[in-house]
Amino acid sequence: MVGLVSLLSINRVMAADFPNKPITLINPWAPGGSSDIIMRLLAKNASKYLPKPVVIENKLGGSGTVGPASMAATAKPDGYTLSQIPIGIFLLPHIIKASWDPLRDFSYIIQIAGYGVGVAVRSDSPFKTWDEFIKYSKENPMKISYASTGAGSSIHLTMELIALRNGIKWIHVPMKGGAEGVPAVLGGHVTATADSMGSWGPQVDAGAIRPLVTWGNQRSKRYPTVPTLKELGYGITANPPLGIAGPKGMDPKIIEILHDAFKKGMDEPEFREMLDKLDMEPLYLNSKDYEKYAKDLSREAGEIVEKLGLKNK
Repeated sequence: MVGLVSLLSINRVMAADFPNKPITLINPWAPGGSSDIIMRLLAKNASKYLPKPVVIENKLGGSGTVGPASMAATAKPDGYTLSQIPIGIFLLPHIIKASWDPLRDFSYIIQIAGYGVGVAVRSDSPFKTWDEFIKYSKENPMKISYASTGAGSSIHLTMELIALRNGIKWIHVPMKGGAEGVPAVLGGHVTATADSMGSWGPQVDAGAIRPLVTWGNQRSKRYPTVPTLKELGYGITANPPLGIAGPKGMDPKIIEILHDAFKKGMDEPEFREMLDKLDMEPLYLNSKDYEKYAKDLSREAGEIVEKLGLKNK
């Protein structure tokens, strides 16, 4: 009992003094993409409400899972190392033997937003519509290639679900983020990019890329003439969520301090404006609700993976 009392006292002292040094927030995607832009802005905003700054560290690989997985495996649960949590954290353990368990290895702090996603081609592509793209893909197996944010990502699995339902065989080219997928399309290395609208949006505005379809419940405010998968009859919506977590075993008081700082950062007008600019939806969840949502996501991910025949045996 004495040991337990001492541990609780230490935790209270740590929380009262937190943070007394900079906090590292891992962004598991390449610099320059929509995730990098929004996380850097959030880190800057949250730093206003903490005694020490939040500093972004890009750690790429594994469809966005290398960064959070390495944090879960090696970081102390003291609140000084956090990570953005992509949906791949919930998907990949159903496909491969992963080094992490999404329900046991993380302390969920806050969910922030959902990515607006879609498929786009180069502006000189012969495909003017999604229907033309699908028709050609059906009639020409393995002639269409697309870039995604990585193997096992929700975008990859959604594209494969579309292929499965429509008898399509196309070539998947996994990237480390949208900052790589867009140049691949522009350079003619792939036919299309399936990625966040924030990643390919600037090139659409510049006239270099043409969007064919988006994946939200409603049409994008930014591209109102572009149809959704849902309205085209595919029965699919996908807004991959973005949140922040730390290693398992974090002090609830430190989680509360971090949650409150990030929530205040989210509420700043500049952040809301950037979400709109990047076609991302605010999808706020507090720590308790985010933890519950993580369980739901893991279950749903398992169902999708099984449907595609990719379930880890």
